[in-house]
Amino acid sequence: MAVESWSDDRRPVVAVALRTPVGRAGGTLAGVRAEDLLAPVLRAVLAGAGVQPGEVDDVVIGNAAGGGGNVARLAALTAGLPVSVPGVTVDRQCGSGLEAVMTAARLVAAGAGECYLAGGVESTSTAPWRAERPARPTGVPRFYARARFAPDSVGDPEMGEAAENVARAFGIGRERQDAFALRSHRRAVAAAAAGRFTAETVPVPTRRGVVDADECPRPDTSAEALAALRPAFAADGTVTAGNSCPLNDGASAMLVTSLSRARRLGLGPVLAFVDGASAGVDPNLLGIGPVESTRRLLRRRPDLDLRAVSAIEFNEAFASQVLASLDQLSIEDDRVNRDGGAIALGHPYGASGAILVTRLHTQLIRTPTAPGSRGLALLGIAGGLGLTVLFERVE
Repeated sequence: MAVESWSDDRRPVVAVALRTPVGRAGGTLAGVRAEDLLAPVLRAVLAGAGVQPGEVDDVVIGNAAGGGGNVARLAALTAGLPVSVPGVTVDRQCGSGLEAVMTAARLVAAGAGECYLAGGVESTSTAPWRAERPARPTGVPRFYARARFAPDSVGDPEMGEAAENVARAFGIGRERQDAFALRSHRRAVAAAAAGRFTAETVPVPTRRGVVDADECPRPDTSAEALAALRPAFAADGTVTAGNSCPLNDGASAMLVTSLSRARRLGLGPVLAFVDGASAGVDPNLLGIGPVESTRRLLRRRPDLDLRAVSAIEFNEAFASQVLASLDQLSIEDDRVNRDGGAIALGHPYGASGAILVTRLHTQLIRTPTAPGSRGLALLGIAGGLGLTVLFERVE
């Protein structure tokens, strides 16, 4: 259904969007399980929206590295939502949180419901080990780091190897990658100092005290320090720990509702969902997935002019894949991630896409912006997938 045909009763909007601080794996949030990371955010979103827990139609949550089951339901009950409220967990790996938000928006547009909690969560620190069952009962299980994303006949490289493939294929050099990473840290540090993360962040209680700030942005990093790092994935490569994201814990959630419901609640302005697209690419060059998903969205949305988009949030798994994608889309490097991205803030897989939307909400809603200003969330996904979602500010 085109946005032009949506009535206010079915026009999906993000009315309240919040997140936890993002911690380093093994760091400040290491002892907090996924459901306990997400629960305080769910409660804070409901409180901020003035919605009673029993009014929620469903809880739609992305998760990638967890132990399976249904963390959406587990977190909803942990947060104190009544047993009558269902929950569903979405797995599109790194795109899970963004897919969850888009799913909730499309449910509103379809008239399936009017009030959804959507987002994502990842506790890399507490994610279970993975083991392959042996062929014989007396055999020894084989531990492995991640699920398979593509068959061997196609190619299923590790993330860092794929980032190197992209750097070589698209001519993204080491100096440019390091410069992009340095800018991410500097922007994140400046945004934190200016308080631009404060309103979107829900403190998380831990055994060691309350965590209320992102752990990973580094005020002391420099071009010299980044240049001194050795390649992390290939001896002659350009991808390093410094121009790649860390491993992280974090959660983000938002109220996805109809425009008419948001107005009845007195919530406005809001971030309206306009459209979104997913696409596949060669898994060996998985980082350029957002190029094809954005092109698919552009074909469907002739009104979308990338040059006129006010805010662009692009998940920074690796500087090489972000820069290659931006080049292909003719987007200037400095236009994305105005307050830093995942290289500085972190990449808690299943939560990252929802964090992109929370950042857009802060930039387009909490910050004075013209009505109709648009924001774009882009994300590359393991297995050779891309996801691009378009939002706009509505009064």
